[in-house]
Amino acid sequence: MLSLEEYQKIVSELMDELPEEFYRDLNGGVIVSEALVIPDYARGNDLYAMGQYLIYSGMRQIVLYKGSFDRVYPRADGEEARNLLRGILRHEFRHHLESLGNVHNAASLEAEDRRRKDAYLARHAGEEKKADKQ
Repeated sequence: MLSLEEYQKIVSELMDELPEEFYRDLNGGVIVSEALVIPDYARGNDLYAMGQYLIYSGMRQIVLYKGSFDRVYPRADGEEARNLLRGILRHEFRHHLESLGNVHNAASLEAEDRRRKDAYLARHAGEEKKADKQ
C-alpha cells in the first residue's frame, strides 16, 4: 500500500504531465484526501469513489480519495499505482474541461458516468429480485 507521501508524490508528478491550459479556472486545485468514499447510491461494499470533480460557491476543485484507492487497490505500487492514478486524475480533469466547455451531451463523461451508474443499479436490482424469489 502506498504511503500518503508516495501517493501525493505520484499525483504531483502526474499533474506535471498535463498542459497548463487544463488548470484554467481550477481555482480549488487538486486535493488529496485520505477519505474512503462510498457513493450514496452504492448497494454494498462494492463501489468506491476514487475521485470527484466539485463545483461549489464559484470554486472548481478535483479531489482524489486515497482511502478509496487503498481499499480497491491495496497492493498497487510503483508503475501500476502510477497508471491507475493517471487514469483517475485524467477522468476528473475531463469532467473539469467538459464543464468549462459546457459539454452535457450523450458523448460527455457526465453521461457516460450516468450510464455506468444506471447499469450498476440495474445489476443490483436484478440481484435483489433474484434473492426475493429464493
